[in-house]
Amino acid sequence: MCAILGNEHEYNGLLPLTANRPLSTLYFDCKYRIMDFALSSAVNANIRTVYMILNEGRFKSVFDHLGGSREWGLDSIGSYQYLGFYQDILRKKAEGKPYFSDMIGFLKKSKSEYTVFFGNKMLCNVDLRSILDVHQAHDSKITVVFKRVPKEKIAPDDCILTLEDDNRVKQTDIFSELDEALDLYNLSMSIFLVKTDWLIDLLHKGQNAGAPASVQELLNREMTRTNTRAYEYTGYLSNIYDIKSYYDANMDMLDPEHFNTLLFSSQRVITRTKNEVATHFYDSSDVNSSQIATGCVIKGKVDRSLVSRRTTIEEGARVKDSVIMSNAQIKRGAKLQYAILDKNVEVEAGVTIQGTPENPVVITKNSHIVADIYGGEN
Repeated sequence: MCAILGNEHEYNGLLPLTANRPLSTLYFDCKYRIMDFALSSAVNANIRTVYMILNEGRFKSVFDHLGGSREWGLDSIGSYQYLGFYQDILRKKAEGKPYFSDMIGFLKKSKSEYTVFFGNKMLCNVDLRSILDVHQAHDSKITVVFKRVPKEKIAPDDCILTLEDDNRVKQTDIFSELDEALDLYNLSMSIFLVKTDWLIDLLHKGQNAGAPASVQELLNREMTRTNTRAYEYTGYLSNIYDIKSYYDANMDMLDPEHFNTLLFSSQRVITRTKNEVATHFYDSSDVNSSQIATGCVIKGKVDRSLVSRRTTIEEGARVKDSVIMSNAQIKRGAKLQYAILDKNVEVEAGVTIQGTPENPVVITKNSHIVADIYGGEN
């Protein structure tokens, strides 16, 4: 198999966290990035040939995180990586040129019998070998991965599947356009497995007919036009499309069942290695039900929170129900609850940042907070 990672999809509901980075490089659980999960699923299936679609002007954090891709084994002999820009596809389409030509070239060069496509916002840990077994057993044109989820876990533009008894896809709908209220919906996870030759033919025909420039949209449309079978995923899933869903996904990792299901199944999750000193917990520290990455200095109180690398929490400070990204400085007597702090935030002594479970306060990257903030975004 080879893999295509579609990283072009963005949501305004994730601003300001995604103002200068793509959704796929958002921090998760102190040390991971969301893109780690798709990459790890691919590598666990022995995929070493990857095509990544990015947005222009939003790729620096991708390169910073991937480095030479050594951790994922994509720097070895025989591996092949290709980066393409979604805006370049759009420009070629507008100019009447073959806009999938680079992707078709990649697929031909990969010499892979099968191709898997990943969207960029479903946080999960899938076993592609099992999906391939189902795909081969039923000789489908497309195998799409889905999970049954409640409506509060679905974005308005998500694709919902209606299935036959044998899990064939009968119909697809955009969630916001559905009238019927159900307890659970068959949410497409935007993970598709197809034969490479079939995908090359689809891309050729699509660009000749003016099909959507997004491969994900093209495959969504094609599901009801060809023999498509749905594979049910039963593991942990978070659908990241706004601040609340992002906050909840991180807080889920404080539940041992969710944490172990996602991160410690038979499928390993790989991220970039950081060689740092261990976190130093002073006698004055008081830490409960939290996760704290390496290189931190903890003198204050941390309760039900996730604290990323190289963060300092001074004596008398209290962090509760919060997500702290790397290099934060929480000074003496500061109080944080229901807050998300982006990288390099400094909170002055005695300052209070207070959100709610439904509306966590978001503090943007490189901010210096010197006054109290209650219940909104900064």
